[in-house]
Formats: sequence, C-alpha cells, structure tokens
Amino acid sequence: MGTSTFRSAVVRTPNGPDSIEIVDVPVVEPGPGEIRVRIAAATINPVDLAVASGFFHTAGLIDQPERTGLGMDFAGTVLAAGPGADLAVGARVAGAVIGFDRDFGTYAEQLVVAAADVAVVPDDLELVDAATVPINGLAAAQIVDLLGDAPASADRLLVTGAAGAVGGYLLSLARDRGWQVTGLARAEDEEFVRGLGADFTTHAESGWDAVADAAALQEQAIPLIRDGGAFVGVRPNGEPPTERGITTTAVDTTPNGPRLAELLARTASGELPARVHAVVPLEQTADAHRAVAKGGVRGRYVIEP
Repeated sequence: MGTSTFRSAVVRTPNGPDSIEIVDVPVVEPGPGEIRVRIAAATINPVDLAVASGFFHTAGLIDQPERTGLGMDFAGTVLAAGPGADLAVGARVAGAVIGFDRDFGTYAEQLVVAAADVAVVPDDLELVDAATVPINGLAAAQIVDLLGDAPASADRLLVTGAAGAVGGYLLSLARDRGWQVTGLARAEDEEFVRGLGADFTTHAESGWDAVADAAALQEQAIPLIRDGGAFVGVRPNGEPPTERGITTTAVDTTPNGPRLAELLARTASGELPARVHAVVPLEQTADAHRAVAKGGVRGRYVIEP
C-alpha cells in the first residue's frame, strides 16, 4: 500500500515567506490522460514569491478558500498513469503547471498533471537541472515565436534581463530565427552573455529593431525601439502603450510537451544553460524564498521534496 497523503508547501493566508506551510494532502489518482508524478525537483520562480505574498489574491486572480499551492516547474518520475496516458511508470519527466488559482503546486512530493503537458527527460540530464527548464524555457521559446523570423534588413534584437532566467534562453533561441542578439545586463554578467554567442551591453542606446523584454522594463523599453519596430513583453495583458508604429505583444506561456522535449534535449547537450544555484529540502522553502527575494542570485533555487 502506498501512502494515502503527501507533503505540499502551501499558503492559507498569504503574507510572504512566513506564511508558507508544509501540509499533508490526500493522494489523488490520475484520471484519463493524466499521470501522477513523484516530484524529484521543483524550481523557485519569482512568480511563486508573488503568489505567497498575496499579490494575485489581492488582484482577484486567486480564489482558494482553503489553501493555495506553490510552484510551477517540476521534474520527477511517473508513479501512475491514467487511461490514455502514454507514459510508463518509472519514466523521468519534466513539465509545468500554469496559472495561479489552484490548491496544488509543484512544491510537493507528488503531483497529478496532464500527460500531454510533460516531456520525457533525456537520460543524461539530471532531474534537478531538468526542473529549471519548463516555465522559462517555454516562455523564451514562445517570445521568439511572437518575434518571428528576423527581417533581413532589420535584425537587431535587444534582450533585456539577458542574464536572468528567461533572458538566458532568449540569447540562444532568438539566434535560431536569424536575429543579431545583444544582451543588456550588469557588467558582471558579460562572460555569461557572450558565452551564449550574443553581444553584450550594460547601457542600451535607442534604435533597436526589436526588444525582447525579459527584465519587464515595460514602457521604459519603448524609447529603445526604432519607429515601426517590435516589443515583446513578459506580462500577459500588460503590454505598454504603443507609439511610432511599434507593435507591442506579450507572451502568455502555455504548456507544450513537444517543445519542452526539444528544450530539454538542448539543455542536455549543453547548448542551453542549466543554472542551479542551490538545492534545498521542502522544509526550507520559506528560507529559499527569502534568499530569492533579496535579488542578485544567478541560477535557480531548486526544492527537493
């Protein structure tokens, strides 16, 4: 007999790291097209800090009367598969659950998720590394989709926040579509940015053909773009006002199993960066949130439930 409960990090009354609790949650069996995963690693993202702080509750985007789950990225092994879920028990998988309004999250020992939303992790990629890929890798890939192929005569792309979680992927993925990429970041990040094949700057002048705004500079980024250029942001439904014929769009990241499989393969090969700062147990979730909140961390905090 397996355990009938598992541990999960949640907030009942969100108020920052101090409000995070580890609770016992009943095991749920997977339904049609679903799998139950034993989570080996879950990555901490800035959005998780915003959930724990109550930002999305106050904005009316979360309505969970009992508890709100934390965490979106995960990697682990399949414990059980529902009807029609084409994944074997024991398969190593990674994926993401998108959206804030839920009583479960990936900061947990187990998770039930749609099999179509996950990807099998390559044998030579550690699960801790794999857990850092889904949300930010897919966000970057979908930002590049919004940018499209670089026009031959207007191919200068500035990536803001180029050493951050999404920005690091953009440096590589945008080059695939023909963009001449420059990363905007702090001086100490120059080696990282250039190591991914991009040019580097600490201070961007105006005149770029496009900006991929991983740093969420929002309206501050618009003056950097030439007339008729393009802006792609990271805040869904939060595009800055347009001017001078600039097109503004924002990514709304969605699960995509096949795309994630490609990103994981490129991470396993070393082509995309896997950056783990520290691995902590579930009990230290609040401490890890505090560390992330201080800022300046390069690489990710990963929870091992």
